Amino acid sequence: MFIRTNARGAAKAVAAAAVLGAFLVGCTSVSTSQGPGGDVPYVDPSVNASVAAKAADDAVAAQSASDEASAEAEAEAAAEAARNRPEAVRDAFAGLQATLNDNCTPGSANCAYFLGRVNDELARLDKAMKADAQGPGHFKEPLARISALRETLKGDTSTANLEKHRSELIGTRDRINTWMQGHPEDYR
Repeated sequence: MFIRTNARGAAKAVAAAAVLGAFLVGCTSVSTSQGPGGDVPYVDPSVNASVAAKAADDAVAAQSASDEASAEAEAEAAAEAARNRPEAVRDAFAGLQATLNDNCTPGSANCAYFLGRVNDELARLDKAMKADAQGPGHFKEPLARISALRETLKGDTSTANLEKHRSELIGTRDRINTWMQGHPEDYR
């Protein structure tokens, strides 16, 4: 918005300069029966024409810059809208499926990462299902399972709490995978 305002302001300034230049062109061509007065310096008409042409070119350049800035602002707005658009259920489910063949032993180095990832993938799937065009009623069972898991975790996503509820976390993942396999139209 700041760029657009500056571009418009620049375009107005250039247009004002063009109008002023046109007035000056009109003033220098004033003559009397004896020509311009002695106190008026002679200005070659080609100089007046080049000033007017430069002012017109500057006005066109300013308008072009304004149009370019507007196009960039619109492109940025479209990109922002795309970033805020909810993820498709199939994409979120693909992330959850990527964890299916993984597991961990509590206390191992990769367990914190693995359980955190499963939790994150379930959160992505929850958000995608709630935003889907079919509505959350279509995904009633998986959303209920994720909600039950959220109640079990009580908002604590620390490694210790995720390891404590490891079986619930992995069980929710596996049950949702089974449900989704029975509804292939939702992820293909």
